Amino acid sequence: MAWPSSLWAETALPLAGVSPALEGEHRADVAIIGAGYTGLAAALRLAERGLRPLVIDANGVGWGASGRNGGVVSTKYRVSLPGVARSHGIDMARRMYELGHEAVETVERLVETHAIEGADFRLCGNLRCAHNEVSLASLTAEAAIMREQFGDRSIRVLSRSETADETGSQDFVGGTLTPHSGTIHPLNYARGLARALIAKGVPIFEATPALAARREGEGVRVETPSGSITAGHLLIATNGYSDLAGASEPVRRAVIPFRSAMVASEPLGDNLFATLMTERRSYSETRRMMRWFRPFGNRMIFGGRGAFGKSDSAAAFAALERAMRRIFPQLEGAAVTHRWSGLVAMTLDSTPQVGRLDERTAFALGYNGTGIAMASLMGARAADLLLGDKPDLALMATARPKTVPFYAVREPAVRLVAGWYQFLDAIGR
Repeated sequence: MAWPSSLWAETALPLAGVSPALEGEHRADVAIIGAGYTGLAAALRLAERGLRPLVIDANGVGWGASGRNGGVVSTKYRVSLPGVARSHGIDMARRMYELGHEAVETVERLVETHAIEGADFRLCGNLRCAHNEVSLASLTAEAAIMREQFGDRSIRVLSRSETADETGSQDFVGGTLTPHSGTIHPLNYARGLARALIAKGVPIFEATPALAARREGEGVRVETPSGSITAGHLLIATNGYSDLAGASEPVRRAVIPFRSAMVASEPLGDNLFATLMTERRSYSETRRMMRWFRPFGNRMIFGGRGAFGKSDSAAAFAALERAMRRIFPQLEGAAVTHRWSGLVAMTLDSTPQVGRLDERTAFALGYNGTGIAMASLMGARAADLLLGDKPDLALMATARPKTVPFYAVREPAVRLVAGWYQFLDAIGR
């Protein structure tokens, strides 16, 4: 198993107690495919309810998006809540709002309950930075709606000078500050969830792709290269990596994997670092091909969309570095020491999907780039679904995976849309 090189992998605490590739016949109450946030949170929920889960992963704990993301814990969805209110009514939007906040609270509870070492979770807020006056007007209008219709009076609009003072950049015309977001060490968080499972006696098998899954009697049977699992239920939690093995084929076409890339600066001198990201929170901008940045130690991590293909892209990393130095010209002489990327699972309606394939099999996926909190919550809710509960999941509940039309041409279509977005960003629209 080749582990992706990243700042998170370099600084993560080692994980002991996971098992090598599964061999022979195994039994469990629930088999879980995927050892990311969704699968690990589901396993914890099942163990809490007295069941015996078993987790397998084609690579390892946190190998996919759970160990490669930017470490931003957010209440947000890719679709806006005012947009949900217009399309589905204010009650639905308010329920989505509640679930977003519950998701962040879930991360906080899991970190505290399991004393996850090295998680470095901070509820420090997010500042969304407007790149032009049109975007600032949109942010300001959205903040007003959140106050008036959702009762959220914590959102604050910042002026150009306030945004510049906090970020250290003159590139923005203002922004909106939301206190309900946080930052975390994403791989340490995933490994901490795994340690909690190991302490409960829940087996986790790495290097174990699920080649096939089928109904067998009153349960399911999962085939792996060197063994099999017989279980009463199955949870597919493979998200943007659902094409790694055959058992996740029923959900593969529900998401479009989209590569997100990140770079990290070298440790910055105290005098320079003191002028950047002064409140030590996460920051994002309003361009369609969104860039974001956050501190880690005395480094800046800078990321964004726009990397294509199935592997790291030198061109995408170079574009990120140029954007970072354009927004922060004071970093012109600072070296970039780490470059890495991972797959974001995009859905057609920009909303996560949680449901059941049948009475024995459930799935949860499609977090659209905001998965740390929501995957932690939806993993637990998918476990509840398997056990016959009916949690109110608002727009995320689905009777079956919502597949992407014309899936075979998804890659050129994504490139075309991304190119159009880049053009609109370039002309200030």
